[in-house]
Amino acid sequence: MTDDRPALDAYSTAVVAVAEAVLPSIASLRVSTRRGQGSGSASVLTADGFLLTSAHVVQGADSAEALFSDGNESRAEIVGRDPLSDLAVLRATSSDTPPPITLGDASQLRVGQLVVALGNPLGLAGSVTAGIVSALGRSLPTQQGRVVDEVIQTDAALNPGNSGGALADSSGRVVGVNTAVAGIGVGLAVPINASTRRIISALITNGRVRRAWLGVAGAQAPLPPPLADKLGRRTGLRVVQVVDGSPAAQAGVRVGDIVVAVSGQPVLTTTALQQRMVEDAIGIRLEITVWRNGALVDVIAVPRELTDAG
Repeated sequence: MTDDRPALDAYSTAVVAVAEAVLPSIASLRVSTRRGQGSGSASVLTADGFLLTSAHVVQGADSAEALFSDGNESRAEIVGRDPLSDLAVLRATSSDTPPPITLGDASQLRVGQLVVALGNPLGLAGSVTAGIVSALGRSLPTQQGRVVDEVIQTDAALNPGNSGGALADSSGRVVGVNTAVAGIGVGLAVPINASTRRIISALITNGRVRRAWLGVAGAQAPLPPPLADKLGRRTGLRVVQVVDGSPAAQAGVRVGDIVVAVSGQPVLTTTALQQRMVEDAIGIRLEITVWRNGALVDVIAVPRELTDAG
């Protein structure tokens, strides 16, 4: 019989080290809204008391109560929420908060890699579960009808109350914000990467995230063979809806067009188009190249600020 003790000891050592490093920086949140009481988790983000959690955890609230693992409590004011990324930032009113987490980079994760989820599931403070990265690049629907992209799937157990907690790698770097989605049966985490770092920074600085809006909906579609050969790729984004009065409508984008590029950059999916709708695109002329009636057509759109993000 094979002796598995050395491998198990190494695994245990890694998980224990992460728990000891990260758990002191995880807070349990008690949230009160007009709909009732809620709970979740948060991570200490900065030394001056900013906390990171999930937007849905603090939906409808102006503040929350944060309980830290050392027994200290603090009122935490909502600084900003971004429902489209399911991220929120709070700030503890107490000056005595634990040390901040160390942020990692989810873009460096690999399927099969060890990850540790830390939070307060079912009201049980300071809980730790471990598992692996089951998949990368998942999509998480939001209440606004959009999706959070590049979501991490893990088999580390997540339960209600885990939302807003930390998903850490074996070095104790936080690579994701856990979200316990009822009824789907898998653990998901919003990634910490260059895009979400910008969102977090905007929430700290401005309390909100500005996004550009074109007013189109689409789905990935195959390109005609001659065009696919010319472009060196097989798919584009077929337009299935153009909102009346939107920048896309004003530019002349039509239902049935296949978007192949924006400002010369390839567009293959709705996600690729959404990723271009950042603050810097507001009010800027964008050249959109579409395939229409057997020809490539360029139209110019000027995105406006999205004002109904919630």
